[in-house]
Amino acid sequence: MQMRWRRAKARARRRSLSEDVRSTLTREILQTELLRAKALLATVTLLLGVLLVSYWLFPSAIEKIWRGHFSLLPLLLSYLPLLVFELSAIAYLRRRLAAGRDGPQIGRYIGVLIETSLPTVAIYLQMESMGSAQALAFAAPLGYFIFIILSTLWLDLRLSLFTGFVAAAELLGIAMLYHPPGFPHEPTPDFAFHLIRSLMVLTCGLLAGGVGAQLRRQFETSINAADARDRVTNLFGQHVSPQVVEQLLAAGAEGRGETRRVVVMFVDFRNFTGAARARTPSEVVARLDEAFEVLVEVLEQHGGIVNKFLGDGFLALFGAPIEDPDAAAGAVAAGREMLSAMEENNAGHPWPLRIGISIHIGDAVVGTVGSPRRKEYTVIGDTVNFAARLESLNKEFGTQLLISSAIRDEVGAAAADAEMVGRVTMRGYAEPVSAWRLG
Repeated sequence: MQMRWRRAKARARRRSLSEDVRSTLTREILQTELLRAKALLATVTLLLGVLLVSYWLFPSAIEKIWRGHFSLLPLLLSYLPLLVFELSAIAYLRRRLAAGRDGPQIGRYIGVLIETSLPTVAIYLQMESMGSAQALAFAAPLGYFIFIILSTLWLDLRLSLFTGFVAAAELLGIAMLYHPPGFPHEPTPDFAFHLIRSLMVLTCGLLAGGVGAQLRRQFETSINAADARDRVTNLFGQHVSPQVVEQLLAAGAEGRGETRRVVVMFVDFRNFTGAARARTPSEVVARLDEAFEVLVEVLEQHGGIVNKFLGDGFLALFGAPIEDPDAAAGAVAAGREMLSAMEENNAGHPWPLRIGISIHIGDAVVGTVGSPRRKEYTVIGDTVNFAARLESLNKEFGTQLLISSAIRDEVGAAAADAEMVGRVTMRGYAEPVSAWRLG
C-alpha cells in the first residue's frame, strides 16, 4: 500500500513538471552523469597510476604484498575495457546533452553492472596471487565504495541501491565460491562474516541512493521555483519589484482575466520629445533611465507596479495583480512623493524634467493577453482610457497631478486639499467630468 502511494506521488510530481522544467531537469541529470563517468575514469586511472609508480619505486614491497606474483599484464587487460566503456559513455552522454534528450533507463543498469564488477575482477586477480584471505582483506574490496559513492551522481535511489546490491552480491559470491588453487592452508570462509560485510556494502548503496534522491528533489524544487519566478517575470515584466514577485508566487497568480476594481496611474514627461531632439540617443536613454529609477522606486514603496513603459512615460497599477484595499490611498501618496522626488532629482541637473500624473479608479478587465509564445499582463477598459485622457489635461491646465472625482471620493481626507480645476468635456464622454488638482 505504501509503495503504491509512493509511486502515485512520484507520478503526480512528474506530471506537475512543465516541459521546460522537465527538459532542464534532464539536462542537469545528464550533467551529473557525465561528471560521474569522468570522476570514475579519473579515479581508476589515478589508482592504477599510483600502483605502477609504487611498483617502479618500491618493487620489492609490491612483490612482497603480491607474494612474488605481481604482473602488469592482467591489470592492463582489465583496465582497457573499462577505459573504452567509460570513454564511450562520456561520448554518448555528450550527444544526449547536445540533443537535450534522456537515455534509456536500462542502459544505466547495464552500465552499473559492468562498472561495479571491476572490483570483483580485481579481487579475482589478487586471489590468484595472494590467496583468498589476504585478497579479501586487502584494498580491492574497498573499491566497491568508489562506485557506490559515485552512484550518488545518478540522482536515482534505485540505481544506487542496485549498485550496492551488485557490489554486495559479487563480494559475497566470490568470497564464498571461489577458492584459488595453490593455497591449501587457506581457512574455510565464514559465511556469517562475509554476509555481514556484504550487508554493510548494501546499506551504503541504500544511503547513497537516499542522498542522490534528496539531491534530485532539491534540483526539482529549485528548477520549479526558478521556472515559476520566470513565468511571473515574463507575465508581469521585469519591472515588478521582488516583493511583488514573492507575493505573486505565494498567491499562485496566473494572470487569468477577471474584472477587478483597480487604480490606474499614468505618468508622462512634459515636452520631452522636443528637448530630446537636441541631445544624443545615449543622453536621452540615460536621462530616462535616471528618472524612471527615481519614480519606480517611489511607486514600489507604495504598492504599485509598472504595467507598461510608454516611451517617455508609463502606466502603473495599484490593486492588481495583488488586491489591495488601500490602493487608492497608496496611489495618491505615490503621486505626491513622485513630484517631490523629481524636484530633488532636477536640482542642479542640466536637463530638468517636468512630469504629469493622473490617477483614476474603477472597474477594468485585468489578465493576460497575447499568443501562446508571448503573453503580457495588462489592464483593459474605460477606466484606463479615462485615466489616459485625464493625464493629457495636465497640459491644458498647467498642472502636474490630477485625480478623478472617483479617487477623491475614495480616499476622503487624504485628498482634502484637492482643488477642482474645472469640468471638462472629454472625447468619448457625453457629460463633462471633473478634474481635481493635488499640489
